[in-house]
Amino acid sequence: MATIPDKFGVNGVEPLSAHFSSTDARYLRELRQAIEKADMHVVNIPVDNEFSFYDPALANRKKAVDNSKKWVDIAVAIGSPSVRTSMAEPKSGKPNADLAAESLKQVADYAAKKNIQVNLENDNLTSEDAFFVVKVIEQVKHPFLHALPDFCNSMATDNSTFNYNAVKAMFAHAYNICHVKDSEVGDAGKVYRISMKLTFDIVKAANYSGYFSMEWEGPESPYVGTKRLIDESLKQLAS
Repeated sequence: MATIPDKFGVNGVEPLSAHFSSTDARYLRELRQAIEKADMHVVNIPVDNEFSFYDPALANRKKAVDNSKKWVDIAVAIGSPSVRTSMAEPKSGKPNADLAAESLKQVADYAAKKNIQVNLENDNLTSEDAFFVVKVIEQVKHPFLHALPDFCNSMATDNSTFNYNAVKAMFAHAYNICHVKDSEVGDAGKVYRISMKLTFDIVKAANYSGYFSMEWEGPESPYVGTKRLIDESLKQLAS
């Protein structure tokens, strides 16, 4: 972590929930101290949920809500302004905006008390389709629930028009963070690519002013790929 500012010229990191070896208070305190010592700060925590916000079973929805609340508290502990909570697929049932909205309102209400933003990402094409995510956000209509647009996740449909429309819909509700990618690796290793220029045109049209988090995905070295994404992002933002 200490090499990130020199290697990439950035001071923000976005650790996944899976990166945390512990969530006890001592570990979180030591982690925050290490991050600050390296002159870094956390910009967001992408949180994975085992249970679904729209599971037909109330007990499972409660587990999803409780897990998200736990990570809101962790965000406070390490100084992150936001979390991205995933919408997992339930073992039974189809995407249900009413149930998802009911659950996520509870999370947003809790996060608001802690001054932590909650973000939803267009990730899983079934449970987190961009237009379903937008529908849920609009239904909850909460100042602490926003979209986290990913440049390329919706490209796994192999439909560039769908991807750009999805990104545009997400940026209409984005607030503090997005994920920058120029490629997505799908099934059987197929690589889907998008136009950074067209995507940044969408970003600019939305007047977005939050963080740009680099998410390299492709055949290159992650160091090479990440540096290339940073350079291209700076170029597009300056044009």
